[in-house]
Amino acid sequence: MHFFYISCLIGFFAGIFSGLLGIGGGVILVPLIMHFFKLMQRQAQAISMAVMVFTGITAAATYALNDTIDYFAALALAAGAIIPARWGVIYSHRLADWKLRRAFGFFLVAMSLFLLIKPYVTPFFAPMTGLYKGLALLIIGIISGTLSGIMGVGGGVIMIPAMVLLMGLNQVVAQGTCLLCIVPTSAIGAYTHWRLGNIRETLLPGLLSGILLGVFSGGNLAYQFPEWILRIAFTAILIVRGILYIRTAPPDHIVQQSMQ
Repeated sequence: MHFFYISCLIGFFAGIFSGLLGIGGGVILVPLIMHFFKLMQRQAQAISMAVMVFTGITAAATYALNDTIDYFAALALAAGAIIPARWGVIYSHRLADWKLRRAFGFFLVAMSLFLLIKPYVTPFFAPMTGLYKGLALLIIGIISGTLSGIMGVGGGVIMIPAMVLLMGLNQVVAQGTCLLCIVPTSAIGAYTHWRLGNIRETLLPGLLSGILLGVFSGGNLAYQFPEWILRIAFTAILIVRGILYIRTAPPDHIVQQSMQ
């Protein structure tokens, strides 16, 4: 029972941030699962992707009720992301755990820096329309799907700034669109992880119970804050988590070999 309560609290905390910031929750779930349950990076990422399927459904429903989803963008992004997400999972399964953690850290820091400069470069970009918009969304989907599979996140750190910058969507609509898109992407990634034996099913009941409640609460809170506050909060989380992951040390035997 104690085990269930811990996983439920982790899920609730991740759900709040997911609904509030429009992310799948992987950047919160993965480090917390690893810390409390002592799992390998790829196992934590596998559980995160499974949970994000339900996160996306719940959070997207909240945004849909407020009419803040671009369905065309969500469909185009998902079309580009589904197959690359599976490839990304297979590739991550072959990487050493410490390398996977460091790559995850650099990925988070890069995205946070991009978000920091977004307000200053946005005026120089005209929103895309027509065929160019569709092609751009497919390319964004391919990139985010690949990184989603490798890193075990929903891909929001790619999709949200890209939609705001290139498509001219506001932050809240971009968040709602992203949450809808991660449902099929995460489902494919989670299934692939399950086939590879990376998912610990015993953690899912508690995590899902907490995250569904957290997502609903966070999704409603998103409409109570100005856009710049959401962006700063998102960026701060990425920077802190990214630095911690970059500092991951390789195993002792690798360090000893490099010193010889």
